[in-house]
Amino acid sequence: MQIGKEKVVTIEYTLKNDSGAVLESTEGHEPMKYIHGVNPLIPKLEQALEGKSSGESFEVQIGHADAFGVRDEQNVATIPRDRLPEDAPVEVGNQFQTQDAQGNPMMLIVTKVTESEVTLDGNHPYAGVDLHFSVSVKEVREATPEEIDHGHVHGPGGHQH
Repeated sequence: MQIGKEKVVTIEYTLKNDSGAVLESTEGHEPMKYIHGVNPLIPKLEQALEGKSSGESFEVQIGHADAFGVRDEQNVATIPRDRLPEDAPVEVGNQFQTQDAQGNPMMLIVTKVTESEVTLDGNHPYAGVDLHFSVSVKEVREATPEEIDHGHVHGPGGHQH
């Protein structure tokens, strides 16, 4: 069976940057499952998967403009530490969810902490990064009507949430 719209796809992948550093990998973890054409994948990755079958492996490079965009320094702000909740865990790498000016959810990552200030970065961690995927297709099957209706893959035996 080939990958196409509303097929449940199981893949293993390794994602690297231009210098070859591993950014993400399913190695040692469960493979990733998604519904093709329903779940949000990077569009160029989904296009590269289209038509592939179980057992196929391939590599695809996706430039940052077609992935998470360019890094925007306007999305980085340094604020007084006392503007954050007193009980907030303020450590480099921690994330906070907030809203942008239009009310959309936005994730902020703490990138620097001093006694009086905190620097928050609203860019996606991979903004400005060209992505190099090594992908192996493990399984392709029809999505069930319930999976399509819910917009995500269900585990063995059906609905798991």
